[in-house]
Amino acid sequence: MESLNEVWSHICDYTKTQISEVAFNVWIDILSLVSLDAGEATLFVRTSFQKKIIKETYYKLLEDAFFEVLKFNVKIKIVTEEDMPTPETLPADTSHDYEYTFENFIVGPSNRFAHAASVAVSENPAITYNPLFIHGNSGLGKTHLLNAVCKRIHQKFPQKNIVSVSAENFTRELIDSINRGNMAELRNKYRTADVLLVDDIQFIAGKESTQEEFFNTFNTLYQDKKQMVLTSDRPPKDIATLDNRIRSRFEQGIIADIQPPDFETRVGIVERKAQMLKFNLPEEIVFYIAEQVKTNIRQIEGVVKKLQAYTLLDNEMPTIGVAQNAIRDIRNDDQPEPITVKNIISEVSRTYAVSAEDILSKKHDAPFSYARQVAMYVVREVTQMSVAQIGTEFGGRDHSTVVYGIQKIKNLMKNNQKERDTINDIIKNMQNR
Repeated sequence: MESLNEVWSHICDYTKTQISEVAFNVWIDILSLVSLDAGEATLFVRTSFQKKIIKETYYKLLEDAFFEVLKFNVKIKIVTEEDMPTPETLPADTSHDYEYTFENFIVGPSNRFAHAASVAVSENPAITYNPLFIHGNSGLGKTHLLNAVCKRIHQKFPQKNIVSVSAENFTRELIDSINRGNMAELRNKYRTADVLLVDDIQFIAGKESTQEEFFNTFNTLYQDKKQMVLTSDRPPKDIATLDNRIRSRFEQGIIADIQPPDFETRVGIVERKAQMLKFNLPEEIVFYIAEQVKTNIRQIEGVVKKLQAYTLLDNEMPTIGVAQNAIRDIRNDDQPEPITVKNIISEVSRTYAVSAEDILSKKHDAPFSYARQVAMYVVREVTQMSVAQIGTEFGGRDHSTVVYGIQKIKNLMKNNQKERDTINDIIKNMQNR
């Protein structure tokens, strides 16, 4: 490693894979690496409250990240301005990422209500809209609003305990707690929150243990008048295998959808992003980007960043041709993560509460065999792999075993509405990753 910045960049890359985007932006991205000497890393954060939450919640993650990057154990020391009284020793302000704030959220007809509701719960947590359920397709600003809510509440109410998590990570934590026999720790973490933010809540659907735990957590927080904000790729009524008790809880609050932005809003997004980057884009380029990229705000922002990089490299203002290349590059870079057999097996294992190892094993216990057959069916539906290839992926099973398993699930789905909904939700979750 050549510098502290390089080390910290690798640390951040690792932590991003372990926690939700919201949690990273709110609790890890606010840190800066001040020194790394003699096996001790000093991290700076501005307030004692931030220090307290990071030490209690993310200290182990940071230890693991340093070990993953440096390949040796590091003692972590977190300091604030109070711990470092000499002003000249303080690092520069680390709050450099202003992307996920209300001030930088471009409001238009497609997202006006979701934005207004988010601001309202930030100003008066658990008083106006609770829960707030935001839904919409990927790349339209759900995560931006979730982060903005988190930051605004933290600014106005620094004493509040804010907990953010993705539904997938909540499920993983639950499974880990069950295996360790330590449910008290999980419940203490989530049921003592003043504000709970959950990204991609649709991923709890069909997972009975996860839904039961989340239902009880939700009830505890609601009764204690704590704020909850949830995001999803679809409204509660369209999450087929969501427990009806949970669906009714979601629907008793406010449901706000986000649609693709109109042209004027897209122009505003391009201009705001360029302004944030101190990048002067010609009007015709702004309009061109807004015309070409219509359904994904994340792609719009990516195009502006790419154009800035081209400009810095060539020291020339971008042309329409350069903009075309940038758009093509971003669309290629922004392809969804490929669906793999491993990912499908993981999703099935969480849904049916069996391990991925058991699904791939030779065990013939009914729960393992059934989950294995569901996984084979989903792999076939989503990837269109041949039965021979699927057999290889599932431990070298004969193609006739795969055919039998897939046909069994097909027949079951014809006559069993609940299982049909569960399996279709698994397929939707994989396709919308």
